[in-house]
Amino acid sequence: MTETAERWVPPDADVAELRRAARDCRGCELWEPATQVVFSAGDVDAALMLIGEQPGDVEDREGIPFVGPAGRLLQRAVEDAGLARDELYVTNAVKHFRFTLRGKRRIHQTPQVSHVLACQPWLAAEIRNVRPELIVVLGATAARSVLGAGFRVTKSRGTVLEAETLVGPARVLATMHPSAVLRLRGEEHDRAYADLVADLHTAGEALRRTS
Repeated sequence: MTETAERWVPPDADVAELRRAARDCRGCELWEPATQVVFSAGDVDAALMLIGEQPGDVEDREGIPFVGPAGRLLQRAVEDAGLARDELYVTNAVKHFRFTLRGKRRIHQTPQVSHVLACQPWLAAEIRNVRPELIVVLGATAARSVLGAGFRVTKSRGTVLEAETLVGPARVLATMHPSAVLRLRGEEHDRAYADLVADLHTAGEALRRTS
């Protein structure tokens, strides 16, 4: 039976303490086949927080979020949008890699709702610690965790919203996950990448207007 991570999240902990505590999390079954927990990276005082779905194969092996193919695409998009990666805080809604084995390959599987709910206490603690001025949710899983099951990225993509989130009212912008851009080819890929860059640029402009 899936529970949540709440009892593993230390109260009043900073991000470094949360990261250490997450190594022992047994809030859902994903910890067992995964190599390790993949918590977060970046500036713990960042004005902009980016939240993805879950670590992938490369992230699971290295223990750092967004260092695989999707992460490299995100890094390029961040730079093209005029943002500095070292000034961002990046994390995922789910902290362990969910996969199925196909021969020796580990194939990504979308986290279930139960996995998203199990990890929400970690994500809520991160948001409360970092206190970003703006949250960017990358894809449907991150949006579901932060904004609830009824939110649709396709309907609200690229718009800065004043929204009710899992930690209360906050400014949020939703966009595609970079892995979704990677799966496209040709003109579709180019358009999706341009949209991702434009959304990240919108996020940066929104921060500049309030700084």
